[in-house]
Amino acid sequence: MYRSAVDPEHAAAPGRNRPQRPQPSHHEVADALRARIRSGLLRPGQRMPTQAALAEEFGVERGTVRQALRVLRDEHLLTGVCRGSPATVAPDGGAHPGPAAPPQPTMVALAPRIAQAFAAPHVEIDALCLTAVSLTLALGEPLRLIHAGRLEPAKIDVRILLPSRHIELAFPAPVDPAADGRLHRRWLAQRNAQGQVLRHNLLALRATHGIDVHVTFRALPFTPPVKLYLLNGAQALFAYYTPLRREAEIDHQRLQLYDAVGTRSTLFAFARGTGPRDTAFVEQSCAWFDALWETISSELVLTS
Repeated sequence: MYRSAVDPEHAAAPGRNRPQRPQPSHHEVADALRARIRSGLLRPGQRMPTQAALAEEFGVERGTVRQALRVLRDEHLLTGVCRGSPATVAPDGGAHPGPAAPPQPTMVALAPRIAQAFAAPHVEIDALCLTAVSLTLALGEPLRLIHAGRLEPAKIDVRILLPSRHIELAFPAPVDPAADGRLHRRWLAQRNAQGQVLRHNLLALRATHGIDVHVTFRALPFTPPVKLYLLNGAQALFAYYTPLRREAEIDHQRLQLYDAVGTRSTLFAFARGTGPRDTAFVEQSCAWFDALWETISSELVLTS
């Protein structure tokens, strides 16, 4: 089984004594269920698990599940949410977004497209991001489908570019430049924890399904202002990191910081073959990623 990924606000570095993981919010439960619907794991017309079963699966109260189901009802993905019987996936709820689909939040758009990419015999995923939390969460759906026997790739190659631990990040960064390094240490712990979970989940497919899996990380000498996912050389998914000022508690102290919430950033999709503009964007994105990988990036080790 794959390890569950955690929200970037609560990711912890690996170690013997880990704090108890907070309960997922109803938004996180809705994100996970939405991804299952979009990927086809939950099909149109199919009954959802009971609220009690979902509460047990996610480790939350039934009230949290009900809130999540109402979110999906309002998005027209579920019907019968208010009735005594389990909700049902809407007739068009499992439709896969096509190349012309409008931009969507990362955690809505990324998982179904990743699942589609895993239908290929040779899966190739390149990612440039800040912590890899969105990618780790999105990989949950193809992993479920592989374990269910509905996807059977023969080979998986994943390359990930993340910021180097040795640079001063533009974000997350303290508003006060004189602040100590608590924020940087927390980001580094998040980066390493997410990367280790992602690598473990994928490499485990070697033993469980005999899939030829390779996962490689390299470090960037700058803070990426955008996130980019390249799927099988055929799709480029692009989103901006938008910095904002907020307050957070770090090591039991309040800190003003500049941050960007990548899981909710809007993802724009471009597909090779859907027109000259999209094809050129995919080709240039692949060339740009290869250039970063082969020139200015360096070895990345997922340790504190």
